[in-house]
Amino acid sequence: MMDRANKPLAAAGVMLVAMLIIGFIDNYVAAISQEIGLWQFFVLRTAIMLPMALAMSWVGLGTVWPRSWLRVGGRSALAAIAMLCYFAGLGFMPLAQALAGLFTSPIFILLITWGLMGQSIGPWRVLAVCLGFVGILLVLQPDTGAFSVWTLLPVLGGFFYAIAIIATREWCEGESTMSLLVGVMSFQGGFSALAAIGLVVLDLPETGFLTMRWVWPVVEVWPLIWLQAVGSLAGVWCIIKAYQLGEAGFVSVFEYSVMIFGPFFAWWLFGQPVGLWQAVGIALIAAAGIIIALRSGEGQRREIIPS
Repeated sequence: MMDRANKPLAAAGVMLVAMLIIGFIDNYVAAISQEIGLWQFFVLRTAIMLPMALAMSWVGLGTVWPRSWLRVGGRSALAAIAMLCYFAGLGFMPLAQALAGLFTSPIFILLITWGLMGQSIGPWRVLAVCLGFVGILLVLQPDTGAFSVWTLLPVLGGFFYAIAIIATREWCEGESTMSLLVGVMSFQGGFSALAAIGLVVLDLPETGFLTMRWVWPVVEVWPLIWLQAVGSLAGVWCIIKAYQLGEAGFVSVFEYSVMIFGPFFAWWLFGQPVGLWQAVGIALIAAAGIIIALRSGEGQRREIIPS
């Protein structure tokens, strides 16, 4: 078996490519949100991604059949909720802010494993939690008039992301990465289809990305949906490859480069600025995650949740 730690530079490069792809494609969710709702977006994206994932399995990149349908299903549901919260935030807030919310997950993992699972944490990781909390306050800016409850959606996504990672470790040992990916995509599509139907049945008013009903035609937005679908699969493949090439504690640090790539593309493509204090907050959240990754002792593998 190949030693993952033998190619750290290759692992870092592949992870940087993955974050570059994700940082680029996620910027276009705001444009998609002007044409179709969140639930239609996920149904259509899932319809594109699932056949591609099944084809990847067919050519030998991993089985889609889980060993435990119940455990993989539970983990997939948690991960799907996390991604739905994150993408919901992308519809009405800057990408940098949404990413900062999602990347609070290492802080939640630490708090959950300490508070509910009895694992001890040292002073460095206590410092990381404090830095992360200050970073959240700076990014969300709760004391300004710009704050709204919807700003908390990506942080809620980070919370469910954390639970999904813990569930993966506790429930899904030995499951293939492809089965976990297909599970998340299936739940994303299933939840979204139910929500789209619910909007019609309950006759809820349309007030934006979260409550927009199904619309046709979608010719103008199809290229962006395809970009999201293909880009997400490519990005996830690169993440998997990076963890195969290098030690997880080292590789996971490079995931935070998305907090550079994402805001950069947001500024370059759409002129979307990041305020000074928000930039400081993003840096603090990234620093907290890096400290937690480096101080995790054995460098446990970060589990892959597709975006």
